[in-house]
Amino acid sequence: MSYPVPDTPLEVLYEIKKSKFFAFAACTPDRETAMQYLAAKRAEYPDARHHCWAYLLGNPHSPISAAMSDDGEPSGTAGKPILNVLQHKGVGDITIIVTRYFGGIKLGAGGLVRAYSSAAQQVMENLSLKEQVTLSKLLVKADFKHEQFVRHIVTEQQGIVEECKYTEKVSMQIALPAPAIETLTQLCVSQGIQVIQPD
Repeated sequence: MSYPVPDTPLEVLYEIKKSKFFAFAACTPDRETAMQYLAAKRAEYPDARHHCWAYLLGNPHSPISAAMSDDGEPSGTAGKPILNVLQHKGVGDITIIVTRYFGGIKLGAGGLVRAYSSAAQQVMENLSLKEQVTLSKLLVKADFKHEQFVRHIVTEQQGIVEECKYTEKVSMQIALPAPAIETLTQLCVSQGIQVIQPD
């Protein structure tokens, strides 16, 4: 199952009533990466009052994990609106951080929800995406003369050869996008090459 993820990190600025909301989005495949990204933004903007954030990890339609923080803003006015935007965009492995500089005019709870939501929305609308393809693992056992043939098919199908062992045959551990498995299997079997799918 493939799903879209951020291609390159992005930053946008959203201003309302002199308050500045810097929204950052990046690809974060796990919590550790998300927290490192947050730490980097805190270090980059040490004088900002709030670094509110949310992340969605894994496939957006059935996330492995989701989390958020208001970072000192009134409860429910920052992290939740950011996460809410993420949950409606269908993008996985993503963290959004919104760093706020207070402009002197209070926005009130409703105003904060709208501002954090708008900043997150804006960064999502401008974010370039790429497809995160889940790769399935296979073991291919071939005669030496077929090694290049197998490598060629794997490359053609956007897969990777992870490991090669040479005994009386070549054992190749490969990772392949699920839709390409059937094509590879048919081509290999026609050449007398053994394809083993792990249980």
